[in-house]
Amino acid sequence: MAVKIRLQRHGKKNFAFFHIVVADSRSPRDGRFIEQLGSYNPNTNPATIILDGERALAWLNVGAQPTLVTRRILSYEGVLLRKHLQGGVAKGALTQEQADQKWNEWKAQRDAKVNAKKAGLVKAASDKAKAALEAEKKVNAERAEAIAKKAEELAEAQRKAAEEAAAKAAEEAAQEAPAEEA
Repeated sequence: MAVKIRLQRHGKKNFAFFHIVVADSRSPRDGRFIEQLGSYNPNTNPATIILDGERALAWLNVGAQPTLVTRRILSYEGVLLRKHLQGGVAKGALTQEQADQKWNEWKAQRDAKVNAKKAGLVKAASDKAKAALEAEKKVNAERAEAIAKKAEELAEAQRKAAEEAAAKAAEEAAQEAPAEEA
């Protein structure tokens, strides 16, 4: 029986997430499986991977073959590195302490990269929000300036209209005054 470590698709159209499972290679993609090892959600940034590394390593040690995507996930989580280091311990090239130290160093380095990416994404989002706020403030200032300019023009037009009305009233009064004297 050929055993594969592979992904089982779940979710909805255009928004899939996957379960990482151990299954017989002859069973359907979303069908029977032997054991569920974790889940993979590519919809988040960075992708969310929950994996039982010990069980995955145990299945790899008994001959389960990962598919291409699960091989990348196992590599990203350090399961393949751990298997490689265990092979070195079995051959006598490393001690168990050295292997554990190398794996812990790699894990710390990988966690630092992930945290740096998350911090970069948060910083980029805040920078984008600040830029949008500045652009909105600029647009609002331009609108306020345009409204103030229109208000000045309207006040000037009203003042001119009032002056013209006063001049016209004075002219009419001047015309009426000589007519009364006559």
